[in-house]
Amino acid sequence: MKFMKLGSKPDAFQADGKCIRYVTSDLATDVTINVGEVKFYLHKFPLLSKSSRLRKLVRKASEECCDEINMVDFPGGPKAFEICAKFCYGMTVTLNAYNVVAACCAAEYLEMTEDVDRGNLIFKIEVFLNSSIFRSWKDSIIVLQTTKSVLPWSENLKIVGRCIDSIASKTSLDPAKITWSYTYNRKLSVSDKTAGHGMKFREKIVSVPKDWWVEDICELDIDLYKRVMTAVKSKGRMDGVAICEALKTYSVRWLPDSVDTLDSDVHSRRNKLLVETIVCLLPSDRGVGCSCSFLLKLLIVAILVGVDNSAKEDLLNRISLKLYEASVKDLLIPARPPQTTLYDIEMVLSIVKRYMMLSHDLDVAKNEMGCTDLVLGHGSLLSVGKLIDEYLEEIARDPNLSLASFIDLSQSVPEFARPVHDGLYKAIDTYLKVHLSLTKVERKKLCSLMDVKKLTMDASMHAAQNERLPLRVVVQVLFFEQVRSVAGVQPLRDTSHSTTNTDEESEKTAAEDCNSLEKQMSRIKIKEDAFQEKCELAKQGSKNSKSGIQLLPSRSRRMFDKLWGFGKGHADNGSSETSASSQSPTSMVPGDTKSSGSSSRNRRHSIS
Repeated sequence: MKFMKLGSKPDAFQADGKCIRYVTSDLATDVTINVGEVKFYLHKFPLLSKSSRLRKLVRKASEECCDEINMVDFPGGPKAFEICAKFCYGMTVTLNAYNVVAACCAAEYLEMTEDVDRGNLIFKIEVFLNSSIFRSWKDSIIVLQTTKSVLPWSENLKIVGRCIDSIASKTSLDPAKITWSYTYNRKLSVSDKTAGHGMKFREKIVSVPKDWWVEDICELDIDLYKRVMTAVKSKGRMDGVAICEALKTYSVRWLPDSVDTLDSDVHSRRNKLLVETIVCLLPSDRGVGCSCSFLLKLLIVAILVGVDNSAKEDLLNRISLKLYEASVKDLLIPARPPQTTLYDIEMVLSIVKRYMMLSHDLDVAKNEMGCTDLVLGHGSLLSVGKLIDEYLEEIARDPNLSLASFIDLSQSVPEFARPVHDGLYKAIDTYLKVHLSLTKVERKKLCSLMDVKKLTMDASMHAAQNERLPLRVVVQVLFFEQVRSVAGVQPLRDTSHSTTNTDEESEKTAAEDCNSLEKQMSRIKIKEDAFQEKCELAKQGSKNSKSGIQLLPSRSRRMFDKLWGFGKGHADNGSSETSASSQSPTSMVPGDTKSSGSSSRNRRHSIS
């Protein structure tokens, strides 16, 4: 810390209790000055030789026959006045970053100018400020902090503005030119680590990160911090990443972690002002800089402290652009009354919808301006799809979550953002576990969100054994898994159907699927033997098909058995052949051309 010593005489000021200060001297004191609650017993001559205002006050007191001079509104209080008084006596005074502002304002109040005496206190302080304080990084911050106690004097004397300009100018310097000490307790950013890679050990120690200045200015009050950050941004040399890192560090420093503390009446006004200030200081370039995690945390605090709608809208738009970076934990925004759910589902739904709308607008901007930084590409959409599925799984544990809210949020993500439905299946299964009172219709509606064709092998195996799923969904899972298995031997015709079919079409769909599967199995099993041998082999093939799923639980086996039976019944009703031709799956092979002789024998047997 820089300092300046003034005067050479020993300090002769003495105290008598807390409210009396006097100078030990052979000469009796001849003037009493009240500064606040403290009385100073002093001598007129040294004071009047330096202060124009004291000359006026002493003259006025003599005319009024008053023994004391009162200074109620003295800037800096008794301590600042004592510094000025000691300077008048020529006693040793030490100026430093903590007292120089108060001394400057006191000297201005007392009019200790060059017109009164050459080399007066105002001149000395000005030299100290310009030569030492404003050249020092930490001293400039300390001085700026002390200006608040002597407002509006420090503002009118432009000390505040000069401190802010000094700080902002230093933050804009090339980090390689930083030679002073600074506080840095955070982890280095990725870019700084990369820049330091390959340096020698000694070079790494002295390398300065780009955001070296962030922590030191966190000690400022919010109003001064806002002015400093505005000045830093106005210089135009600081990128959005560093600005956001500064705002994040300040938020961590001053925003409480406890929700109860945020809601308390004591700090609510301060917290609200703090959040609104940070939001207005965010970089104008919304697509870069601040992480989505930080913005979402800021949004949660903004909701809790009740900031105005404009600040929340700004945050929502910024979050929408960076949604692909978020985690499930970031999206767990606590719900506020009158909401009954644990988390604010409507807020997340609003963010997702904004993301989808903005992604199109930004793609258009890319084509027009050639900018790639703000584009939400296909990879980002896939990340959002996965994120929402994981979020659905988390909120599905809430017993108060309505089916409509679950479905709305699920459908907010486009189909191409979900190439795999494993995450959605896990969310649906979790919802079914918690909400046991769902009706059959509601369970069907919930499961219609999922496409079993997009389940991986592991998810299909789990779904085939899941007794919470509707029968039709399990049947489809079994069918498509069997199709995959058969496809390894011979390519299959696409017989898949969407799980969104109506209830009236479901039986027809299942029957058609069974027909297709039986045809494929019969093609593999039929031999060109006699009719009796062919029938026996066909029956054996049917048994083998059933034995292939013996590892499944009893419920799944029963469903697969029903699938076979249902398919044969459907073939019975829809076929023009006699009952003898529909006794086994092998008879349901119209158009099989593996052997024309076996086909003709089959027809002849039917006629007989």
